[in-house]
Amino acid sequence: MAASTHTVTNQPPPLAGYDVFTADRALTEAVGRHVGAELRDEVRGELAALGRAAGSAQLQEWAAQAGENPPRLRTHDRYGHRIDEVEFHPAWHRLLGKGVSAGLTAAWSRPAGQVRRAAAFLVWTQVEAGTCCPLSMTHAAVPALRADPGLAAEWEPRLTSVIYDRELRPAGEKPGALFGMGMTEKQGGSDVRANTTAARPLAEDGVYELTGHKWFCSAPMSDAFLVLAQAPAGLTCFLVPRVLADGARNVFRLQRLKDKLGNRSNASAEVEFDGTWARRVGEEGRGVRTIIEMVAATRLDCVLGSAGLMRQAVAQAVHHCTHREAFGGRLVDKPLMRNVLADLALESEAATTLALRLAAACDDDGEQERALLRIAVPAAKYWVTKRCAPLAVEASECLGGNGYVEESGMPRLVRESPLNSIWEGAGNVQALDVLRALRREPQAFDAYLREVGLARGADHRLDAAIKDLLTDLADLAGVEARARRLVERLALVLQGSLLVRYAPPEVADAFCASRLGGDWGTSFGTLPHTLDLASVVERARPVE
Repeated sequence: MAASTHTVTNQPPPLAGYDVFTADRALTEAVGRHVGAELRDEVRGELAALGRAAGSAQLQEWAAQAGENPPRLRTHDRYGHRIDEVEFHPAWHRLLGKGVSAGLTAAWSRPAGQVRRAAAFLVWTQVEAGTCCPLSMTHAAVPALRADPGLAAEWEPRLTSVIYDRELRPAGEKPGALFGMGMTEKQGGSDVRANTTAARPLAEDGVYELTGHKWFCSAPMSDAFLVLAQAPAGLTCFLVPRVLADGARNVFRLQRLKDKLGNRSNASAEVEFDGTWARRVGEEGRGVRTIIEMVAATRLDCVLGSAGLMRQAVAQAVHHCTHREAFGGRLVDKPLMRNVLADLALESEAATTLALRLAAACDDDGEQERALLRIAVPAAKYWVTKRCAPLAVEASECLGGNGYVEESGMPRLVRESPLNSIWEGAGNVQALDVLRALRREPQAFDAYLREVGLARGADHRLDAAIKDLLTDLADLAGVEARARRLVERLALVLQGSLLVRYAPPEVADAFCASRLGGDWGTSFGTLPHTLDLASVVERARPVE
């Protein structure tokens, strides 16, 4: 007998069976803007295919399974042999394989590769962000390996392959490979020059053995890792394979897996090296310089990852409020809820627009674009990743109690939201990196000013913000203590310039009024009521 008290009404349908890419207007427009006409249809087609997969009920189920069944460490086999392996749920392998086959590690081998891969990464983050860690590091390892042409020739075809091979065996026998990294140690963290892992040269040129530890080693199931260790001439970059060419396991002792707040489907490990075979990458004593290109690429992925998490949170909030009724009408039509949703949508669109602009700069090898990236990447990494957590929490609140329930998917977004702010250098590291560029590389700030200056005269609030920024930079006395505020303004002015140039007028107007004009409170939902907020919300609505 059916329970007469349990008729389900006024519940939104699941946000499933839709195209995550095509439903994102800010993202589709950015791709159209930064991809040449000759490639545009091809790129949009492949991204729409990935978007349909990402929005499917099947992949959403795999994502839930991967998150609910975190990886397990197996140090020994049944006979007592040391194996140091990590076991993942089958759903993890399906998702990671899908990411590899979609070209998320293949940017370096395709035209417009950075933009098309950036858009795909932003889409893929919305499925299950844990798989994005090995995808990001494999992608980012390529420019670091190019410091050694021989290593690059050997490894780059494997890293840019679209074939996922999960088996641990010699990399030379595999059609595709994944890379991880191990830089930080327990005593130093971001201060990698405090590393104590020692590298002793062996008889063969460029070959060393490592002894020491790594406090955070990401994606320990990977085929090889870039690590930093102290060689005779100083801190140096090394390639450490998991399996040696003769099939023997390299010494790679997994001590434990981290029990993390979020990113739980992905493994992060503590690793011990004890006579571990390693190949030098680049010159001895130039480890930071060698690995810096990898760091720049993974920092941009932090921006993209946060932009993707924001977009999914906003999509879920707008979808819920479009279908949910309360107090005599749809939530999306209530003025106060509309203000909240519009504010969230502005933050999301600004993040996406900035992230894709930076990816386009990576596709351009010109001096101006390289100089722009020197300031814009750490500034964007600082600001966009910091905005992710409060946005995810506010978006969850839009669902009320439903957003606090695990089945909604919102708690997974909330747990994931702080990660990118911490990974690849927390906020202070990014702020200090911007200051370093301002002091040592004047061409970087010149490139930044040329970029934001393209929108001068289009909005008086943006013009005033640029003027105030120049005033702040005229006096660098005691600048370190106010570095966060300065970097925040650098990021906001750049976002405002991009939105004024490229976004619909209602979006640019609302952003400049609130973020640059000062007509904004201290929480989301405090936009000026005179703005066209309904159009901003409608633009952010995912079309199922």
